[in-house]
Amino acid sequence: MTMREWLMLYGESHQHPINIVIHKVCVPVIVFTVLGLLWCVPLPPAWRTLLVFNGVGYANLATLAVLLGLVFYSRLSTPITIGMAMLTFTMLLILGLMEKHAVDLLTLSMAAFAIAWVCQFIGHKIEGQQPSFFRDLQFLLIGPAWTLVPLYRRLGISY
Repeated sequence: MTMREWLMLYGESHQHPINIVIHKVCVPVIVFTVLGLLWCVPLPPAWRTLLVFNGVGYANLATLAVLLGLVFYSRLSTPITIGMAMLTFTMLLILGLMEKHAVDLLTLSMAAFAIAWVCQFIGHKIEGQQPSFFRDLQFLLIGPAWTLVPLYRRLGISY
């Protein structure tokens, strides 16, 4: 399936304006919080020194998840891959800054994750459709790409 086909299928269950707004806010929050939760998974201390930037170790499961996600996108669309790389690398940098400033990433990520998912399910209740990932788990990766599409359209970027 092409990226356009994936996005079209995803869009079928995201037509109601309130559900669209909820998803445009909550999908990036969920991505950020999943990365935050993965960031918190303890790894051997020596691994944290493998990839250091600005005094923060980025060799963690969040970085691995981002790289694996980018492999998924690269099979479908170069422009979406670039956009998702910019978005997720920015999220990793923010997580690094938060760690550096001793923010409780685990508690924050768990709370925001739960709230964002509740909002998403409210959006789907309003929509009257089940979430797309109930049909195929790959839609969990299509949702974040879907949030980029309006920006791409405004900028005239083909995806």
